[in-house]
Amino acid sequence: MTKQKQKPTPEIVDTDNIIEIVQLTKVYKTAGSSVVALSDVDLAIKKGEIFGIIGLSGAGKSTLVRCINLLEKPTHGDVLFCGKNLMSISRKELLQARRQIGMIFQQFNLFAQRTVLRNVTYPLEIAGVKKEQAIARAKELLDMVGLKDKCNAYPSQLSGGQKQRVAIARALASDPQVLLCDEATSALDNATTNSILQLIKRINTELGVTVVIITHEMKVVESVCDRVAVIDQSRIAECGTVKDVFLNPRSDIAKQLILPKTTDATVADDDRCVRLIFDGNTFNQPIVSALAIECNALVNILFADTKTIEGKTYGQMVIQLPKDINARRKIEDYLTARQVTYKEEELPQ
Repeated sequence: MTKQKQKPTPEIVDTDNIIEIVQLTKVYKTAGSSVVALSDVDLAIKKGEIFGIIGLSGAGKSTLVRCINLLEKPTHGDVLFCGKNLMSISRKELLQARRQIGMIFQQFNLFAQRTVLRNVTYPLEIAGVKKEQAIARAKELLDMVGLKDKCNAYPSQLSGGQKQRVAIARALASDPQVLLCDEATSALDNATTNSILQLIKRINTELGVTVVIITHEMKVVESVCDRVAVIDQSRIAECGTVKDVFLNPRSDIAKQLILPKTTDATVADDDRCVRLIFDGNTFNQPIVSALAIECNALVNILFADTKTIEGKTYGQMVIQLPKDINARRKIEDYLTARQVTYKEEELPQ
């Protein structure tokens, strides 16, 4: 029998990467068929960043995040953490690696019969930490997440936001290098979502923990992420800084998530509309009002939206151009001269 040649372990090219996913595929076998959840995914996440993975339901994003710590074992491919291939290490080494990768979930996954304090001490108990040290660490973390007065409460006595704060404290108990957040704010209202995101941002800044956020909401990515990968139909459609993906989405799915269709607006067959993209430097300029004056042309605003990314305001606006060809050309020249990005937009007839 010929001995099978062992597959070489890939190496991280960029030492700034804490996680690297290489040609990862996940296939679920069912009775008489199979479902491809992920297909040939390549992804690199840098130390200390907040990295977003966004996609529609069923795109494969939750499967992807569970493959990072091998809660789901990939069918093919490799997952590297701190330069070590998790697919080729022993069970004991994998358990040690998982202690460095904390995780929080949409439904919190707290132990109903344990107090808040004992929920947070649980991973320390499993790791064999002495009781006094575990309690002290848990109290320190509960203070950090703003729940130092809830040590003796039970999960049933907490609000959704408080439960998620307990889950975050528990995930941080073993001093992880990475925090995975699987739809961690989807079950929360807007105000609570914002407070949880700001807590995650503070943990990233103060503790240097790398954060991976799985979400279907662009507002979550815009609020705290440094870079984002857009996943569609089991594949990575595009990846880049939040600003670059927002200003210039290349894939159809990114455009759908970032540049929502103005379905309430309808136009005639011969009407032409353009979508204006304002970067953080041009947003506060009166582009449209000045356009109407200088080009002596009236434009109809069909849609407008703004985002705050990296402390700057970005925006997009869909306008209906005049029917006159010369007036349209004047407007295009005006926008080009002022370096305003614009793209033709198709609206329902």
